[in-house]
Amino acid sequence: MFTMSKLFRRFFFIVLMIITMMFSAIYLYSVPLIQEQVFEIERNSARLALDNAFQLANKMHVNLENYREQALNAHKQRLKALVQLTEANLRQAYKALPQSGSFKNNRNLDAFKVLNHFSYDNDGYIWIADSQGEFITHPLPKFRDNTPSTFDTAAEKDILMSKIRSVIYEGEGFYHYKWQRLKDGPAAEKLTYIKYFPEWDLVIGSGLYLDDIETEVEQRKQNAITEVREALSQVRVAKTGYLFIFNKEGLLLTHPNSNIDQTNALSLRNPITGQPIVSELISVADTGQELRYKWDKPDDPGNYIYDKISLVRTLDGFGWYICSSVYVDELKHSSQLLSQRILTIALISTLLAICLAVFFISRITHPIKQLADTAERVRDGDLSAKSGIIRDDEIGLLAQTFDRMVTRLKSNIQTLDSKVKSRTLELAQLEERQRLILDALPAQIAYLDADLNYLFVNQGYADFFNKSKEEIINHPIGSILASGMMADIQDKVRRCLTGEKIVFEYQFKDRPVITKRMLIPDIDNNHNICGLVNLSLDITAEKDAERKLMEAQRMSATGQLAGGLAHDFNNLLSVILGNLLAATDHYKDATGLDRYLAPAIRASRRGADITGRLLSFARRQALTSRRVDLAILLPDTIELLQGSLPENIKIISTVSTPAIVTVDPNQLENAIINLALNARDAMPEGGEIGVSISACKLATDSAESGYDETVPAGEYVRLQVSDSGHGFTAQAMTQAYEPFYTTKSYSNGSGLGLSMVYGFIKQSRGFISIASTPGKGSAVTLLLPVNTQAEQPGDNTPPTAKLLSNANSNLTLLVEDDRDVRTIIRKQLISLGYAVIEAADSDEARNLIEALDHIDNLVSDISMPGPLNGLELADLMAEHHPAASIVLISGYAYDQLSDRSDLPCHTILKKPFSKEALKKAINSADKAR
Repeated sequence: MFTMSKLFRRFFFIVLMIITMMFSAIYLYSVPLIQEQVFEIERNSARLALDNAFQLANKMHVNLENYREQALNAHKQRLKALVQLTEANLRQAYKALPQSGSFKNNRNLDAFKVLNHFSYDNDGYIWIADSQGEFITHPLPKFRDNTPSTFDTAAEKDILMSKIRSVIYEGEGFYHYKWQRLKDGPAAEKLTYIKYFPEWDLVIGSGLYLDDIETEVEQRKQNAITEVREALSQVRVAKTGYLFIFNKEGLLLTHPNSNIDQTNALSLRNPITGQPIVSELISVADTGQELRYKWDKPDDPGNYIYDKISLVRTLDGFGWYICSSVYVDELKHSSQLLSQRILTIALISTLLAICLAVFFISRITHPIKQLADTAERVRDGDLSAKSGIIRDDEIGLLAQTFDRMVTRLKSNIQTLDSKVKSRTLELAQLEERQRLILDALPAQIAYLDADLNYLFVNQGYADFFNKSKEEIINHPIGSILASGMMADIQDKVRRCLTGEKIVFEYQFKDRPVITKRMLIPDIDNNHNICGLVNLSLDITAEKDAERKLMEAQRMSATGQLAGGLAHDFNNLLSVILGNLLAATDHYKDATGLDRYLAPAIRASRRGADITGRLLSFARRQALTSRRVDLAILLPDTIELLQGSLPENIKIISTVSTPAIVTVDPNQLENAIINLALNARDAMPEGGEIGVSISACKLATDSAESGYDETVPAGEYVRLQVSDSGHGFTAQAMTQAYEPFYTTKSYSNGSGLGLSMVYGFIKQSRGFISIASTPGKGSAVTLLLPVNTQAEQPGDNTPPTAKLLSNANSNLTLLVEDDRDVRTIIRKQLISLGYAVIEAADSDEARNLIEALDHIDNLVSDISMPGPLNGLELADLMAEHHPAASIVLISGYAYDQLSDRSDLPCHTILKKPFSKEALKKAINSADKAR
C-alpha cells in the first residue's frame, strides 16, 4: 500500500501551493480584464449597429432629396419642351392664315382645339392668352368664354395679369403661384413655364402642380421605410437586442415586435421614472450617452426588472429617431461564458498538473525513501543491506554509488585489523625511509647540538667531505671542517646559536664549488637553543647560468644598439647615396667627375651592406619570400658546403619528392649551412651528415610530433639535417633555441646559429624539432608548408615602359619624417614621372588619405612620429584607396612583419636605395595589387 513519506508530503504541498498561487494570479489578473473587454466589445457592437443603421437611413434621406430635385428638374425640362412644341405647331398654323389674319381673330383653328383638349400627367395642360389676360386656349371652357364670370375671384385675374406682365418685361421663365386644379378642389401650388411671343401678342404657358412631385417623393419615402424595416429586422445586438425607429410624435415606424409596430409609443412609460420612454430616449439622442432603464423580457412579459440600455441618434431629414436596445445581462453573457470556459480549462489544467506532480514526486521520492531506509539499516550495523534501485538517472547513480560504498565499507572494516598491523610495520620502517630520502636529496644536511657535535648527517654531506657517516656523527665540527672554512663561518654559527636564521653563500678555496648554506636554530618549547640544522645546496651550475644570462643580456643589448644604429645610419646613407646618384645623373656629361662620384657611391653601398649585416645580427632583417624548388636549391647548397667540411666528414643528400615552398632562398640556404656546420662541430673525429627532403601530409592537427608547437593539418615539405656526432645534452635540448646559448667555447661559437634558424623558420610559417641520442647523433627537422599555387606568368613588359604607363597621372603620397631623406625620395619620384604630395608624420598622412578622393601610390617609412606606424598607415590606405600600390621603406624591418599574413601585399624597400630600386619596388607593388 502506498504511504506518503515526509519528503513526498513536503514536495506535494510545495507544488500544490505553487500551482494554486499561479492559478489564482492568472485568474485574478486575466479574467476580470477579459470580462470587461468582452463586455465593451458587445457594447460597442450595439453602438456600431446603430451607427450603421443611421448611415443607411441618412443615405436614404439624401437619396430622397436628390430624387426630389432631379424630378423637379426633369419636369421643368418637359414643361419647357411642351411650350417649344406648341410654338412649333402655331408657326405652322400661322403660315396657313391669310396675310392679314391673326390668332385672335381665328380662335377656332385646329391647333387651338387640340390644345383645349390636351392634358398630361395629373391635371397638366397648356394654355395660351393674349397680353390683356384673355385666354385663347384652356382646358376649362369657362376660361375660354372670356366673360366677366370667367375668374372665380379677382385674385385669379391679378395672378394671371402679374405673370403676363412679368413675362412681357422680364422674359420667359418659371413662375410659382397657386391655381385651382381642373377638378374641383382648392387652389394648389403650381410651377408654370411661361413665354411671350410679341409677333403674335400671345403668352404660352405649361405647368404642373408641386403636390404631384411630393406625392412621388412620399411614395419613395414609404419604400425607404420598408427597406429600413427589412434591414433592421435582420439586425441583432447580442441575443435579443434590436434596432427600431420612431418619429417626434412617438410613432413607431419600425419595430421587431409586431404588437407595437406602427403604433404610438407615448403610452409606454419607464417603470422607474413614470415618464414616457419615448421622451427619455429623445432626451439622450445624439449625446453619446446611454439610457439605462428597467424593462420586461419577451419570455417574461410585464415583469419590468431587467436592466436595459439604449442609444439614440436623430435623423433630421426624416424627423426620425433611430434607437438600439439591448439587455445588459446579454452583453455580459459572452464575457461570463468566456470566463467560465477559462476557469474550466484552468481547473482541468490544475488537476492535470496535480496528477502529474503526484506522479513525478512519487517517482522521485519513492527511491529516495527506499535509499533512506537502506541507509538506516546500514547505520544499525547491517552492512549487507542493498537499496535494490536500478535506474538510469541520477538517483540510480546515487543508489549504485551508495551500494558500492557500503560494500567498500564492509571490505574496509574486514581488512582494518590487517591494515593496522601493516601500519605498525610501516612505522617501524619509516625512519629507514626518511634516512633514504634524506640521503637521496641533492643537498647536504647535518644536525649539530649546542656544543657543535654532529648528531646526524645525510649521505650527501658525508660524500661532500669524502667521509662516511660514522666518521662524522658524534664528532665535533672542528674535526671535520678545514680550519680555513671554520674560521670563515665561525661568526655565522655563533649568531645561529643565538636564535638567528643565517643564509649565506660559500665558495670553497680548494675546489670550484659554490654552495648556498642555511643555518637554522633548533628551539624547544622553552625557547632554549638545542642545536642547529645545516642545509647546504650546490649552486655552482646556477651561478654559471647566471653568468651566461648576463652575457646573453649584454649581447641582446648589443644587438638592439646595433639595430638602432643601423636604422639611423641607413637614413644617413639614403641621403648620401640619393644625392650621389642624383649628382651622377645631373653631371653625367661632366668630364672626370665620375671618377670621384663612383668610389663614393661604392662606399655608400658598402656601408649599406655593413648595416644589413648588423640588422641580420640583430634579427631585424625582413624576408624576401618567393617560390623555391628545394630540389634545385639543395644541390647548389651542398656544393657550397663541400669546401667547408674536413675530409673525414661525408655529406649525403636525398630528395624523394618535388618540393615547392615559399621562402627566402638566401635565408634558407644560410639555415642549411648553419645546421651543417653545427653538425660538423659535433663530429670532431669525423662522421656523416645527412640532408634529406621528403613530403609530409597531416590529416589532423598534430601536437605530439615533437615540433615546437601544434602543427595544423595540411601538406608540408620536411627538410632534415642529421649527424652521427655526440648529440645534445638534456640541458642543451631545453635551451637550444635561445639566443647566445652554445655548448662550444666562446672562441668557436656565438650561439646565434640555431636561434637564427628558429627565427627564420617561424617567419616562414614553418615548424622545427630536434631529436637527439647522446653519443649517437642528432637530427634537426624543418617543416615548411607546400606552395600549391601555380606560378604566375611573368610580365614581359619592359619595366621602364610599365612604370611610365603607370606614372602618367599617378598621385603618390610620400610619408617620411626625415626631411633630407624625404627630399631625396621626392626628387626620385618626380624624375620617374609621379605627382608627389608629402607628409612628415602619420597624423598629416592620415588626414591626406581620408581627405583626398583618389591616391594611386603610397611610399611610406615604417617608423615615424605619430599614433600610427607605416604598417598601420598602409592598412588605412588599403581601406580608403583599395586600388593603390603600397611600398614600405625602412632602415630595418620590424619583428612583427613576419606575423602579418597580409605582408606580401606590401613591397618592402630597404634603405638606402637607388631610383632604379624604387622604380622596381613600385612596379612590384603594382603587380601584386
